[in-house]
Amino acid sequence: MSPSRSLLRGRGSLDSGKVGMVELFFDLVFVFAVTQLSHSLLAHLSIGGAVQVALMMVAVWWVWIFTSWITNWLDPEKLPIRLGLFGLMIAGLLLSSSIPKAFTDHGLMFAGAFVFMQVGRTLFAIWAVRGEPLNMTRNFQRILAWLALSGVFWIAGAFLEGDQRLACWALALLIELISPSLYFWVPGLGRSTLEDWNVEGNHMAERCGLFVIIALGESLLVTGATFAELDLSLPGVTAFVVAVLGSIAMWWVYFDSGAERAHHRIAHSTDPGRQARIAYTYLHALIVAGVIVSAVADELVLMHPEHASDAGILAIIAGPWLFLLGNALFKWVMADRRLPPLSHLVGLGLLLVLLPLALSHLFSALILGALTTAVVVLVAVWETVALRESLAAAEH
Repeated sequence: MSPSRSLLRGRGSLDSGKVGMVELFFDLVFVFAVTQLSHSLLAHLSIGGAVQVALMMVAVWWVWIFTSWITNWLDPEKLPIRLGLFGLMIAGLLLSSSIPKAFTDHGLMFAGAFVFMQVGRTLFAIWAVRGEPLNMTRNFQRILAWLALSGVFWIAGAFLEGDQRLACWALALLIELISPSLYFWVPGLGRSTLEDWNVEGNHMAERCGLFVIIALGESLLVTGATFAELDLSLPGVTAFVVAVLGSIAMWWVYFDSGAERAHHRIAHSTDPGRQARIAYTYLHALIVAGVIVSAVADELVLMHPEHASDAGILAIIAGPWLFLLGNALFKWVMADRRLPPLSHLVGLGLLLVLLPLALSHLFSALILGALTTAVVVLVAVWETVALRESLAAAEH
């Protein structure tokens, strides 16, 4: 296809990896989705509720990251691509709206919107790359086959109830999660290659960083909205400060150096597809999950600083733990190091030490929240100091 008619994103120029305003507009739907997820977890704070919300959280992330891959290949500044994103926004709002009742009355809305976004977007991509090299069309055809297969189980699950719906949707999500690791192999069509997944590294890194900002922003919104409804008191003000410091520390751990160094690495990599698949497609789900669970924990501590149930205690510790685990693996994959950062490993260990003590109810919810925040602050400070010292040593 001639360059003037091609819908592909440009490569090699300074603006080729720039995130467009229409992509940021599209992301507003997922601000709502993240809010719905955190509220759903808070309303169903149990093992069963956590499993359901975890499934929906991964599904929301999956539909977002797949769309980000598409806009990495296709130019959202071209009118057809922009219109396609607007269509996905409508479906995304339906998906987000159905989250609180996805396992009760709105199962078909959730499954239908999800399948429409996944399958419909891929059909659109097949149309958009007509006239481009055949390997691009074949890549999307393979993806379509896997998403159509999973779609059968998404829709079927919507007509089931309770644990049967959960099992059917879990199978559907598993099909989608394993498909990239199998290179979307399809009988008769073969499998895709990493060359087929050549990405614009600048764009992919910035898109995922923006989603982390969305999650952190939702955490701050929850903190501010909850605090605004409370009567002023010393425990309430302290819990507010602890929550805000926790969000700042999370931002520092991810953005101070790790995101920038990973951004530089993928932008200059000769194999960006592999890094985009592992570090950004899979591992960022842990980071985002950690922020969402931490937002729930912050609200619990603000509302009940004196006491937390066992489920609440797990949420207070699990949020920072998931966040640090995701960051540790992300930085390990994206850096030339034999082990994940020591600061992150120590932070993960300290949180695990806190768990049995907290379940013995030795701490109030506020003290436990302060301790977990202190662990994340420790990791942020430790990593910052270590990096500054290594840079200073390298200069000498």
